[in-house]
Amino acid sequence: MALASVLSGESAFSFNNDRSFGLAGSLAGAASCEGLTFAVRDPLCPEAGVGPEEKIEFLHGTTTLAFKFQHGVIVAVDSRATAGAYIASQTVKKVIEINPYLLGTMAGGAADCSFWERLLARQCRVYELRNKERISVAAASKLLANMVYQYKGMGLSMGTMVCGWDKRGPGLYYVDSEGNRVCGDCFSVGSGSMYAYGVLDSGRREDLSVEEACDLARRAIYQATYRDAYSGGQVNLYHVREEGWVRVSQDDVLKLHEQYRQEAK
Repeated sequence: MALASVLSGESAFSFNNDRSFGLAGSLAGAASCEGLTFAVRDPLCPEAGVGPEEKIEFLHGTTTLAFKFQHGVIVAVDSRATAGAYIASQTVKKVIEINPYLLGTMAGGAADCSFWERLLARQCRVYELRNKERISVAAASKLLANMVYQYKGMGLSMGTMVCGWDKRGPGLYYVDSEGNRVCGDCFSVGSGSMYAYGVLDSGRREDLSVEEACDLARRAIYQATYRDAYSGGQVNLYHVREEGWVRVSQDDVLKLHEQYRQEAK
């Protein structure tokens, strides 16, 4: 195989109409006298019988919950961040403090949730400066839904709850990366949400006291971390009141496991 033949004026490459190219001359002579043909796949224009390029599959897991009761809204989350089977962190803060009266939870891609909810916090502050009043929970959730809807189908991964207190009282909305927005009294989002719903459905009432509601939310997150490998770390608990939100507690799930086991004896 002579390098001179490749560098000569005659091209050693020939292109065909079917998006393939051949190697001619002495460069391909070692393998076949007729030349070697290599197919070039265009990911934007897949050939017949060949499916589109597969998207990257994000493996993520968490457990977040929020529910309304007579004294406001209880928000509880775990703190584990995973990258597939690898535990990346046990101390992630999955509650975004939008303003003193609004909270947002994180489920899905950590970067997506953090970015869009911090952007929401900025938009809420701009609203306050322009209108001389706090933004309502409904308006804040609608802002977030409208922002992420513009990027629908582009790979965002976000399932969040916007919780707060405004002139109408306590508010709770679920917003995801597809632009869906749902108002409700109880939501749980994440890979451990099924386990959390089981505990919430068995103990949630409208007339719960603050202490009972906090204990219910704490136990729901604990049970989810016990059964779901992608949830764990600590249970972070918030209470949204008319005067604003307060951080109630931060409990390690291992200590909760020991506490509940002792209570069960």
